[in-house]
Amino acid sequence: MERKSVERWMNATVIGIGLSSLFSDLSHETITAVLPAFLASMGTAAAALGTIEGVADGLSSLAKLYGGWLADRVARRKVLCATGYGIMALSPVLIASAVTWPLVLAGRGVAWIARGLRTPSRKALLAEAVTPQTRGRAFGFERAMDTTGAIVAPLAALALVSAGFSHRTIILFAVLPALMPVLLISWLVQETPDRVPAKKPFLKSFSGFSRDFKAFLTAVGIFGLGDFARSLYILYTVGVLMPQVGLAKASTISVALYAVHNVFYALWSYGGGWISDHFNKRLLLVVGYSAAVSAALCAACGVQSYAGLGIMFALAGTAIGIYEAVEDVIAADLLPSEIRGSGYGALAVVTGLGDLFSSFTVGWLWSVFGTQTAFGVAAALMSTGIVLMLYLSATTTPEPKSE
Repeated sequence: MERKSVERWMNATVIGIGLSSLFSDLSHETITAVLPAFLASMGTAAAALGTIEGVADGLSSLAKLYGGWLADRVARRKVLCATGYGIMALSPVLIASAVTWPLVLAGRGVAWIARGLRTPSRKALLAEAVTPQTRGRAFGFERAMDTTGAIVAPLAALALVSAGFSHRTIILFAVLPALMPVLLISWLVQETPDRVPAKKPFLKSFSGFSRDFKAFLTAVGIFGLGDFARSLYILYTVGVLMPQVGLAKASTISVALYAVHNVFYALWSYGGGWISDHFNKRLLLVVGYSAAVSAALCAACGVQSYAGLGIMFALAGTAIGIYEAVEDVIAADLLPSEIRGSGYGALAVVTGLGDLFSSFTVGWLWSVFGTQTAFGVAAALMSTGIVLMLYLSATTTPEPKSE
């Protein structure tokens, strides 16, 4: 019976959620690819873009906390999940209709709030659709599909721009893939039978976390204090290559290297998930975290060659591919079904706040003290998280109990 369940982990729910992630990412990454130029056409660029993305990320983190609590209280999580995807499909319409950047902010904000509301329910549905022994493959598959959308989207946007379509029209086209997840979730995803919704008030729902899960959140949070946005690697690459080849070519090369990052991200999303089904998950997480530290050290050491920059982006892609999937799997192992949504909401807030702090800190240190200090401090903070995760790997049972 166990062999049969392992072989059949690729079920309708896993496929439906994976394809939903692909189409959703294809939509919003297409918008992301043309958004800077679209804003520039309005006479605004860097300041507006930074405000839009910063506010959107903050709203998403808060929405994930509430979405996690809501996912445990509703009887049908797939309805909440599909509704979140449906609301996200409104975002391209708002952005495409904008003539000033505040309406772009409104559209992005709507998308990221909806994303926050549906993400915990999606993760809870995925965790309960497979056995504990095959969760790594399921979460890895979902992350790989999501990243595939991120690889295809810039290429699609480039093709549409080359064909003569305006940025506004391309953004409007993004509605089509955004609607697909609503159909996929509705048709393919199955609810957990006989699940009893939790009745705890909002704040009390987060008081039932186990000691092991709280320790895990602490380690993830400390690592996240140094885990900055990958766009800083793009900025670093442009900076070191521009004196050699000029701004235009440096920008093109940096985008190509970011594509390399996304390829490694996609490959290691599934690869890391698969390995986690057969290996100590916390040690595997340490491997992913160590790859992130190594990438930061490349920048701290001032790497400038094409080969060195390629290695830096490959390490960064490998890191996020491993740790995004494995963090979700460990959380599923540590959280009982009745509060799994709340747990994923808490994990999202911890990682989201870490992203905000680390990117701000690295950017500020870079401006004042230079890249060596900025990326060196980031590597040190991430290394502290690694030490704590190594301790947890030695003191916590690595394998989940069968449900």
